[in-house]
Amino acid sequence: MGLPTLNGAGQVKMATLEECNTLVSRLHSTVERLGLAVKNNQNTGVFYGQIRRILEELIGKLKAQFGMVADQATAVNLASSRGGADAVKLRGLREGVAQLKQALEIAERKVKEQHTVTE
Repeated sequence: MGLPTLNGAGQVKMATLEECNTLVSRLHSTVERLGLAVKNNQNTGVFYGQIRRILEELIGKLKAQFGMVADQATAVNLASSRGGADAVKLRGLREGVAQLKQALEIAERKVKEQHTVTE
């Protein structure tokens, strides 16, 4: 009996999820740097541009195969661009990053369940 492996479609989806996990890690670090800037009353404008660029790249990678997760990333992007106090935006961004991490973990588990084959 052979070892379980992923079929071709599963391998492509897992590669996409690995790239997206990297982007979410980059997003998380940028959000935390924003948190330090908010705490120290520094300029926060540059961080929002970086966050939007990361989110747009993430959405582009997710859209074709993981539409629901892409919609979550779109909601986070929308929340980051709305007006309001920096502290409120920061809280929303932190919650959004946590939701994205969780959604990617769930998607990874589903890909493994649906695309595992034994040779």
